[in-house]
Amino acid sequence: MSYLVLARKYRPQTFSDVVQQAHVTQTLCHAISSGRVAHAILFTGPRGTGKTTIARILAKALNCEQGPTPTPCNVCRSCQEITSGQAVDVFEIDGASNNSVDQVRELRDNVRYMPSHSRYKIYIIDEVHMLTTAAFNALLKTLEEPPAHVLFLFATTEPQKIPLTILSRCQRHDLRRIDTQSIIDHLLALCVQEHVDITPESLRIVAQEAGGSMRDALSLLDQVISFSDGKITHDLILNLLGVIDRQYIYDISQAILTGDVLAVLGLLETGYENGVDLKRLYFSMVEHFRNLLMLKLGEKGRSLVDLPDIEIDMLRQQTASVSQASLHHIFDMLFAEEAAMRYTAIPRFALEIIFFRIIQTRPALPIEDLMNRLDTLRREIAGGGLRQITPQTEQASEPPQAISPPSAEAISREFKPRSEAVSESLSENNPLPLLQVNTLTSDEALQLVLQRIVEKISETSPALAPVISKSSRLSVAENGVLVMYFPENEFYLSRVRQAKNAALLKSTIEQFFEKPVRLQIETEKKTVPENQVKVRQAQYIRQEALNHPLVSDVIEIFGGTVVEITIAKEKQS
Repeated sequence: MSYLVLARKYRPQTFSDVVQQAHVTQTLCHAISSGRVAHAILFTGPRGTGKTTIARILAKALNCEQGPTPTPCNVCRSCQEITSGQAVDVFEIDGASNNSVDQVRELRDNVRYMPSHSRYKIYIIDEVHMLTTAAFNALLKTLEEPPAHVLFLFATTEPQKIPLTILSRCQRHDLRRIDTQSIIDHLLALCVQEHVDITPESLRIVAQEAGGSMRDALSLLDQVISFSDGKITHDLILNLLGVIDRQYIYDISQAILTGDVLAVLGLLETGYENGVDLKRLYFSMVEHFRNLLMLKLGEKGRSLVDLPDIEIDMLRQQTASVSQASLHHIFDMLFAEEAAMRYTAIPRFALEIIFFRIIQTRPALPIEDLMNRLDTLRREIAGGGLRQITPQTEQASEPPQAISPPSAEAISREFKPRSEAVSESLSENNPLPLLQVNTLTSDEALQLVLQRIVEKISETSPALAPVISKSSRLSVAENGVLVMYFPENEFYLSRVRQAKNAALLKSTIEQFFEKPVRLQIETEKKTVPENQVKVRQAQYIRQEALNHPLVSDVIEIFGGTVVEITIAKEKQS
């Protein structure tokens, strides 16, 4: 008897045997139990995840002598025939080789005949997207209203190639990639049954190379078992499958993170001499730094990394002293070279250039950090006499001396007409007395307060002062809130509304008032004055009259010129 590969020998025979597709198998079990199985079902998903296998199990569940039942017996005549592929009432068709319209017409003519001895006549069409457009059109009517004894089960890896007219007539189930740990557990159980001596660490390499496909994992395991002569070692699998050792990737990534160019080049030379596929090494490095970045994002990023807990702990140790910005910088630079690495004829040199560039180029600082450093630098250049004023230091500084509320005469003297008040404040440099928000009733007073705020901010934060100076005006709302208006500019608004800048601005403003002030930042809406609106309307009406066909004809016929255009009031309104 010929050898039966593991993928066929251990093919699931019941829904419970299918690995990690419970969202599909559970739905089908409930549909069978309640008698709500659709007459056309489409299974989609990556290769080797169980599409055709689930279709076969569903065929057995519907035609089993004990059924229809979610758990076929696998001992009756119908179950055994389907398992062996010899069932006369279950047709497995390859869509790639039976894709012509004539073959679909023959299928359409045969569906009207009753099954030989089973309950249903079932057509399983694998890779159904390979059917031609004419074949799909020939199947439309039959697929929409088949006989009661006929079911269609489709499987495909590319559902986007199936016409929408077909998709709308099918109940669709999307299968998912199988995670690495589930593949490892399944392979470990099979190795126990096959009496194969292999460690979980070695199986992890096989599972990672499978890329979420159980069939690929079983095929690789078959290859490893055939190659080995006794115990399967870690190095044997690495040599056989051409897989790059994870420790080698950790060593290179650690050298990159520490900026050790010679160590990176040395490791690259060692890999080149040992026959490491450098293009494969590049893609492994991209995946590695992507995983590092995801883990640096926190616990939510952990769910995006399909690695066992042992490797997760190693990755977290590697990222303990590295900032998120640095990891993002490295990942971005690596991924940007994907096209160059894919098509290069000398991957060693290309990889060396990439690593050189990553190590020599440091991540750019955020704009806010740069602005803060500029503020600090300017204060230091000022001679050290100017202390840094922050909301914390403002609160810790000595409070202003208590001053009795100014009289009405003092307020009236302080807020003279705008030109006089501004000139006097600049010439004498007199501080404002402590005020109350509700006393600021004139635009001149508010404008003077705004000017003093800008002057004070320029002393404490020279980088923020130009932004505050863009404020168009101050106003006092009915609820006593002081409103500061800025132009509709995203840069100005974002800078002022930052927590640190907003706190500094509020602290500076409160120095001019008797009690804490509620501050609100608003945008200054641009409005067109009414007189400008009327002028624009008049210009538009005049231009409309000049462009009128009758006016053009009169000028052309009589050779005249337009001397004056009078706009009627009704027209302008």
